[in-house]
Amino acid sequence: MDPIILGILGMGGMLVLIALHVPIGVAMGISGFIGVGFLIGWGPAVSLFGTEPSSKIASEELAVLALFLLMGGLAGLAGLAADMYKLFYALIGHKRGGLAMATIGGCAGFGAVCGSSVATAATFTRVALPEMLDRNYQPGLAGGCIAAGGTLGMIIPPSLVMIIYGILTEEFVIALFAAAIIPGLISVVFYFITIWIYTKIKPEAGPPGPAMPWPERIKVITECWGIVFLAGVVSGGIYSGVFTVTEAASVGATIAFFFAVARGRVTWNTFLSTLRETAGNTGLIYVIIMGASIFAYFVTLSHLPDALVAAIMGLGLPPLMVILLFMVMYLVLGSVFDTVAAMVITLPFVFPVIVELGYDPIWWGVVNVVAMEIGMITPPIGMNVFVLHGVAKDLPLKTIFGGILPFFCADVVRLAVIVIFPGIVLWLPKAWGLMGG
Repeated sequence: MDPIILGILGMGGMLVLIALHVPIGVAMGISGFIGVGFLIGWGPAVSLFGTEPSSKIASEELAVLALFLLMGGLAGLAGLAADMYKLFYALIGHKRGGLAMATIGGCAGFGAVCGSSVATAATFTRVALPEMLDRNYQPGLAGGCIAAGGTLGMIIPPSLVMIIYGILTEEFVIALFAAAIIPGLISVVFYFITIWIYTKIKPEAGPPGPAMPWPERIKVITECWGIVFLAGVVSGGIYSGVFTVTEAASVGATIAFFFAVARGRVTWNTFLSTLRETAGNTGLIYVIIMGASIFAYFVTLSHLPDALVAAIMGLGLPPLMVILLFMVMYLVLGSVFDTVAAMVITLPFVFPVIVELGYDPIWWGVVNVVAMEIGMITPPIGMNVFVLHGVAKDLPLKTIFGGILPFFCADVVRLAVIVIFPGIVLWLPKAWGLMGG
């Protein structure tokens, strides 16, 4: 059989298995195994199940995923997410829409120590939603800003998705982190502007609260130094070159643990629960990556990516049109699949096209993550929306999706800005000497 046809059949088989609710990593591994067996023999195919998992388990680069997940879990246990929310509330909570802005700021700050969009959304549903509803915020605005703010956990460094992208594409992870800083800040600013416009049109949606006296604000600021310290040590250590990414994650997890102990939040049960959650999430990601590596090996052997590149180049489409088509694809995939799964499924096909078109892989990594980030609040699925609804069952899905619409529009504008002006993404990594040019 023609290898390219076999590659197409393998892709179709993988999607069928996923539709039958086979775990994505397992579906990719099975499809890759069968494809390699047909292409070069069953002996090499069987050996993949030994070499690929063992190499991933032994990978020091992948160990950072478990450490960042542990740091996020311990930071949540220590109450640092609530601290970040209180800090922003003390500064801007008295303004119209201030609690929603404080939620966005808190999500951005917690994202800097968590790295997970879903965890950020779930945490701030518990922390911020009751506060906003108690102060008569419109449920749509309250739910929309939490779901949208949760996506900041994916773009604000350190980001687990960017780490995976860097590992799979062999790009410098710290350069990806640096490239994401300005787009991440733009996200926060655009969300603030969205809330300001929303509450300008509908003042009753986000009524102002009482202004906190300055002595009380200063007290809150001094009490909430822990989250700022943790984010500063991790991010500052990475960008200054004091720590590697893995070392920064280790130091961050240790600091978060000591904060949790000092605040009396650590019991045997809470500690084991945090470890179990971290181990479960890590195992899930590892299975996806292992399956993806087997599937990518099969796809490479089939020459399907080469055929795809040739087909797209043969269409004569302008490069921006190709990027636009990919963006639409990722919006759809991001609304249905887990972000890691959406990335690893498509990377063997999309990445060669991006490189052939002459785009910078670092720039594409950020654009890719931003597009999938928007997908996490895009109907009909929208992973963050269902996470929020799962925690706050009294908040209808229709209400949350209605509140998300203004933030979705802001995200589309932000995506267009970084696509049209790639220098926004690449300026910092170039200025810091993390990439050529």
